[in-house]
Amino acid sequence: MVGDYLLSRGLLLSVENKDFELLEIVSTAVREMSEGELLQIAKARKLDITEDVYYTIIRQKTASLIAACCAVGAQTSGASAEEVDRMRSFGEKIGMAFQIKDDLFDYGDDEIGKPVGIDIKEKKMTLPLIYALQQAPWLERKKIIHLIRHRNEDKKAINEVIDFVKKSGGLRYATEVMNRFYEEAMEMLKSYPESTYKASLAGLVDYTISRKK
Repeated sequence: MVGDYLLSRGLLLSVENKDFELLEIVSTAVREMSEGELLQIAKARKLDITEDVYYTIIRQKTASLIAACCAVGAQTSGASAEEVDRMRSFGEKIGMAFQIKDDLFDYGDDEIGKPVGIDIKEKKMTLPLIYALQQAPWLERKKIIHLIRHRNEDKKAINEVIDFVKKSGGLRYATEVMNRFYEEAMEMLKSYPESTYKASLAGLVDYTISRKK
């Protein structure tokens, strides 16, 4: 994976240059990504991921990488510790929005390179599904979980889960949360003077939620 390569390369360069601040940033991201993966695997067995646990998983698995990249950029430019932490937080918000957007693709109708329903097939509990299950009556929730656990290879069952999520407002809710992270990231940029660098960062934030794949 590109992310794994970047982190590995970052660790090597940090050690070679004896840049221990960068080493700390990158090694923290590596640890968090590993912890997030293990947490997701553990929770997938029981399909009992709550919304809070979901946020923890995507913050560690996805957002930590983007946060590390932003923090490293600030660190190498000679920014203060406060600004490095601010850019780390900025990157984390981008990463959260990016992952939620990716989760929404699982319920789309367009060809995006990611098969529709693949998260359901892999028994991944993403935000649209978690929200829909939270709103459902007990019997309906039990039925949907049964489909995911025992019929996740059945296309008809997968489509039934997708329809359930759409009708339950799961996509609307996830989009609202994604947009909130987007707005928080854009708000953080307002304190910086206008420049090509600021414009590039704003473009990155826009791409996060507008991308088609």
